[in-house]
Amino acid sequence: MKILFVTSTRVGDAILSTGLLDRLIRENPGARVTVACGPAAASLFEAVPGLERLIVLDKMAFSLHWLRLWGLTVGQFWNVLVDLRNAPLTYGLPTRKTFRIGRDKSDDHRLVQLARVMHLDRPEPPTCWLSRDHKTLAKSLIPSGTPVLALGPTANWIAKTWPPERFIELVERLTGESGLWPGARVALFGADHERVSVLHLIEAIPEDRRIDLIGRLDLLGVAACMTRCTFYVGNDSGLMHLASAAKIPTLGLFGPTPEYHYFPWGDHCAYVRPPMAWDAMFPENFDHRNTGSLMGPLSVDLVEEAAKKLWEKVCHDG
Repeated sequence: MKILFVTSTRVGDAILSTGLLDRLIRENPGARVTVACGPAAASLFEAVPGLERLIVLDKMAFSLHWLRLWGLTVGQFWNVLVDLRNAPLTYGLPTRKTFRIGRDKSDDHRLVQLARVMHLDRPEPPTCWLSRDHKTLAKSLIPSGTPVLALGPTANWIAKTWPPERFIELVERLTGESGLWPGARVALFGADHERVSVLHLIEAIPEDRRIDLIGRLDLLGVAACMTRCTFYVGNDSGLMHLASAAKIPTLGLFGPTPEYHYFPWGDHCAYVRPPMAWDAMFPENFDHRNTGSLMGPLSVDLVEEAAKKLWEKVCHDG
């Protein structure tokens, strides 16, 4: 049994697709799996059960990366092909069963759209496959002890990043004497090139409670560390979806992006946004590259209230 799974180059969408792959693996024990994805998401699939090959699709001129994929896969027969990129050259691969994404302009959540690709009655939640090495590393970086509040203060687009000073105030409220987790440690996640944008936040957290993991881990290392955290708060980003895949309570912060399409998925996940619609947040003469954060209307009060409400549900559910 051979499965070819072609997924997204974007980290967030790749994470959301893991539920489909997990279902295929559960339904086909012992299957040999080949995953094709972009370089940013590649580490996410390194510990997939039955992984035979991981094809990293570095973008090439004239879309030659698709020709490379075809060359690496055409000489085999695939029992199942899942193509979430709708790559033209996968049409010529020999397969028994093919699931191919098409254009879906609905306002449904991305997981609902993905479920339709495989004709499923319900969405499959994202997951992550962790090796023993990743779990051991996470235990060394986040030893057992006081609760850990995880933060994802960055994003791939500055307009949807909550200001660092708001994160600082939120940490003070949630980990203060009267907060949800008094004296909790704070773990920070993000990419190394994003460090400078949140340096003020990093330095504001007391050193004895700070776990600075920004730029230190691959995606599975981040996921493993997240499993050791108590609660996650972060911007709409791949890290938010990774937190929900790690099965920890996850609160996503939304602003100029459609929450109904990308809110974190799970029983113990929630989102919070300002009172206005996402597409009403853009100022006149908005510049995608140069306009700063548009998350100002999202107050600390709103986020704290949402965190308390989600934590109350977590405690009630046991």
